[in-house]
Amino acid sequence: MIAAILPPAVAVEAAYEDLVPGPADPLFPEEGERIAKAVPKRQREYTTVRLLARRALLRLGQPPVPLLSTKRGAPRWPDGIVGSMTHCDGYRAAVVARSAGTASVGIDAEPDAPLPDGVLDTIALPDETERVKFLTERHPGVGWDRLLFSAKESVFKAWYPLTGLELDFSEADITIDPVEGTFRARLLVPGPRVDGREIGVFDGRWIAERGLVASVIHIPR
Repeated sequence: MIAAILPPAVAVEAAYEDLVPGPADPLFPEEGERIAKAVPKRQREYTTVRLLARRALLRLGQPPVPLLSTKRGAPRWPDGIVGSMTHCDGYRAAVVARSAGTASVGIDAEPDAPLPDGVLDTIALPDETERVKFLTERHPGVGWDRLLFSAKESVFKAWYPLTGLELDFSEADITIDPVEGTFRARLLVPGPRVDGREIGVFDGRWIAERGLVASVIHIPR
């Protein structure tokens, strides 16, 4: 699903159910220690996305390595690699690319269902709330509030590796194109610098299928 909205230079691995590590595809001890006390559901998600990430890395010729996280939860990739992970009920995915051609990439998948009551008010700017209402009325069949949430998650996942800073939901104003399958995030704070230029807008793509919505941000060099 996510592979359909990313450029060919990005290696993608995804699964619609959890994977079980084996002798040829193990979970590293360091990773196991990180989730030893987690509930079983979290352990399965954590394990699956890392197995997928290593499969994606192999497609770039990268040997298997432990994939640990920063304090913020962002994965630490091997030198020369950028990437992103996502997991939700019924879907897990990991994507990686060479940093020589890709500055950053962020992905997120969510169930295609309305957000719980009150969540939209927490994550959306007033203009975004109005756009969601318009999309819901004019283009039914997609959980537009959930897609907005997904897009904001993808924006943060692309933003954080470039800046090392937090980005609040209120600091990016997102407009979704329901026909082209694209969205644009206008940053309301100074943007990251990539190759000597400040980026004030993140352009992304989205897809809805199999009861899921997914979004991606790919920032090329």
